[in-house]
Amino acid sequence: MSKLKDYKELVRELAELLDKSTLSEIEVEEDDFRVRVAREVPASINYAAPAAAPMAAPVAAPAPAAPAAAPAASEAPAATASPADHPGMVPAPMVGTAYTAPSPDADAFIKIGDKVKEGDTLLIIEAMKVMNQIAAPKSGTVKEIFFADAQPVEFGEPLCIIE
Repeated sequence: MSKLKDYKELVRELAELLDKSTLSEIEVEEDDFRVRVAREVPASINYAAPAAAPMAAPVAAPAPAAPAAAPAASEAPAATASPADHPGMVPAPMVGTAYTAPSPDADAFIKIGDKVKEGDTLLIIEAMKVMNQIAAPKSGTVKEIFFADAQPVEFGEPLCIIE
């Protein structure tokens, strides 16, 4: 009975977190326990803003520098190539706050160009006051990092690319 009470409290906390944020869902998984709390939000409102923000900056910067039609055509394929489609993309396994280092005064776990081995810690995601170390799914070189220290991340969001 006490476990049921704990689960109900967890669901209440997750629902409250959803109400206080712009997130549409939260999923927590630990050992053999998994809970997902979601709310219905029109997809255009929930997903368009986060997806447009990262793409708007790279596309907007080159456009003023080269207004000719030919460079704009060469930019179109780059804009459609999403980090999510890259085979070395490491997705966020949960919703939370991503941290680049184990403490504010420590060095970052990874930097662009670093070589990592499978199992090395890439970052920490804090979810429900629990610090979760996110391990490298494979060995390789860190090519891109898509999050900043203390940035909120959503489930499935690209965190980095390892090639």
